[in-house]
Amino acid sequence: MPAVIDKNNLYSETASGHMSAAVAGALERVYVPNHSGNSVSVIDPTTLKVVDTFKVGNTPQHIVPSWDLRTLWVANNAEGRPDGSLTPIDPLTGKPGTAIPVEDPYNLYWTPDGQSAIVVVEAQKRLDFRDPHTMALKFSIATPECGGINHADFSIDGKFALFTCEFDGAVTKIDMVNHSVIGTLKLSKYFDRPDALEAISKAGGESKKFRQIPDPSKLGGQICATKGMPQDVRASPDGKIFYVADMMADGVHVVDGASFKQIDFIPTGVGAHGLYPSRDGKHLYVANRGSNEIHGKRGGPGSISVIDFATRKVITNWPIPGGGSPDMGNVSADGKYLWLSGRFDDVVYRINTTTGVVDKVKVGREPHGLTVWPQPGRYSLGHTGNLR
Repeated sequence: MPAVIDKNNLYSETASGHMSAAVAGALERVYVPNHSGNSVSVIDPTTLKVVDTFKVGNTPQHIVPSWDLRTLWVANNAEGRPDGSLTPIDPLTGKPGTAIPVEDPYNLYWTPDGQSAIVVVEAQKRLDFRDPHTMALKFSIATPECGGINHADFSIDGKFALFTCEFDGAVTKIDMVNHSVIGTLKLSKYFDRPDALEAISKAGGESKKFRQIPDPSKLGGQICATKGMPQDVRASPDGKIFYVADMMADGVHVVDGASFKQIDFIPTGVGAHGLYPSRDGKHLYVANRGSNEIHGKRGGPGSISVIDFATRKVITNWPIPGGGSPDMGNVSADGKYLWLSGRFDDVVYRINTTTGVVDKVKVGREPHGLTVWPQPGRYSLGHTGNLR
């Protein structure tokens, strides 16, 4: 992988103004995959208007910048159908190309050296390594202990990655050198409370449905015995720890990358989902989707929490006025705005990163992993713009 410039801040090259020559001429746009509409809405960020809408494959999930920053890929995983595909978008024109058939591409990442695309085959608990241009299959890594494998981030040296296991309440660690599973770690907001974990076990273990039981250390108190649902994951600026959003635990787990142990839990808001570092590498924006349900209702208690990387504390929280469902997205190139899809409200939010003021843009049905383009950085590791 390209050499790390600042070992204390792996986001140093994604600061405002660090634009690669590879994105020269790219239209300034926000690309929004409409999951239930099988389409992509294109927003002009200067006018806050939808300037184009085009059809793509079935159930588009995320729009992913290529490692070389020259193509945007729409991951159409076709949810339970055999006709998954990847649709390329040319950032110079904003227009789609011919889709390539690919099995169940829920999400898409790139090896840190750019030599392979990593298709996250969620339904089959598998990672498919493919040619980054033709998408021809090279080999696969089975992840049998990682049900609902979906989001990922990489170590500062690129030697390993952590992938979340949404349906198993865990994260799995992948050796990127030997292409193997190192281990899988169960996450819990009660990771440091053996009494609570024992009480949950005695009560029949974790439940998929919301369930509370008496707190063994607090008379009249309760603890949640519901299984976690980890979502997005993002490394700290020094690369030593990983933050993992959990939509069922309503907060962010903190995992030490080297020891692969949980070391903290940070409560944020209902349905913690997407994670995005600020352009200066000082803060982490957490999109709280406002629901613990996979298919939530409109107008939920959605919000944005801001975590200070230095203290691992929430320093502010911005509610979505009137309620909403902030999900996935990214930060504008200048760092002034956080763009997020409103998953259950068919809108996109533009949040001012200084004031928390929210603007809304109407898009298609059930918008999901939007990307803002262009973004600063040297290369992309995947998702909606995990650049370094």
